Amino acid sequence: MNPARVAVIDIGSNSIKLLVAGAGPGRPVALRSKTLDARISAGISSERPELGAEGMERGVAAVKELLAEAAPERAERTILAATSAVRDAANGAEFRARVQAATGHAIRVLSGDEEANLIGRGLACDPALSGLEDFYLFDLGGGSLECLAFRGRRALREVSLRLGCVRLTEKFVADPQAPFPPGAAGAIARHTRESFAAAGFAFDLPPGAAVVGTGGTLTNVRAVQGAPAGRPLEQTDTLLPVPELRAMLGWLGSLPLAERRRVPGLPPARADVFPAALATLIAVAELGGFAAYRHSLYNLRWGLAAEALGL
Repeated sequence: MNPARVAVIDIGSNSIKLLVAGAGPGRPVALRSKTLDARISAGISSERPELGAEGMERGVAAVKELLAEAAPERAERTILAATSAVRDAANGAEFRARVQAATGHAIRVLSGDEEANLIGRGLACDPALSGLEDFYLFDLGGGSLECLAFRGRRALREVSLRLGCVRLTEKFVADPQAPFPPGAAGAIARHTRESFAAAGFAFDLPPGAAVVGTGGTLTNVRAVQGAPAGRPLEQTDTLLPVPELRAMLGWLGSLPLAERRRVPGLPPARADVFPAALATLIAVAELGGFAAYRHSLYNLRWGLAAEALGL
């Protein structure tokens, strides 16, 4: 029997997110949500990635805080799921053991395919996108980029690439305190092209297919755009043209980290990886030949909730 209410904690490379949801008509209904920046993934770009002691401590503390946040909703089932940082770390099992010892909850480590499929399932919960038939979906996290192609709302292909913004910042930005290096965007673009080619991900949907983007980077783009006028996120445009991403990279990338952290709408904890994230999304758009992303807030947490609720 499916539960009527679930709490999902998505343990990502850069942030840890909570969604408490109940069963609605055909899709989950959000009851409570919260995101904490924990950055458990420092060192993820190394040959043998390992989670650092401080990152694991931040991760355990964040999970405990989100479980406390969820408690008043009395969910019948609680799901903890981890993605690229824990999946790729040589000591991921140690982190899972620490979380279980501190909370009593086991962590489900998602494979790249599982993560991509569940993101696609979450996107299907977005009522604003119910009319889409043929589209691409890109979800950019700290450790990986999930790439999916849908035709007739059915996933044709999905692939998880090691193109997360924390990973690429560590790989291509020698001094995160300084402005974004002039050659970093080009290096990220070349690395992105090589990764897509190696994975065999083809941009072969019919002309005019929509492109949907999820993840914290595009959320932050909208927040930065809305901040000067005091507009909350829900009042900002969900269509984000690629030239606007280039302009934002040119502006924010020229700032040293200390100044970037003071930009209204940009979370200080994400300011160091934000330029590499923008460069990656721009590189994907250039590779696919598309002009804009349609942003959705419905991603992995929603897919896990829909799966657990049997929707």
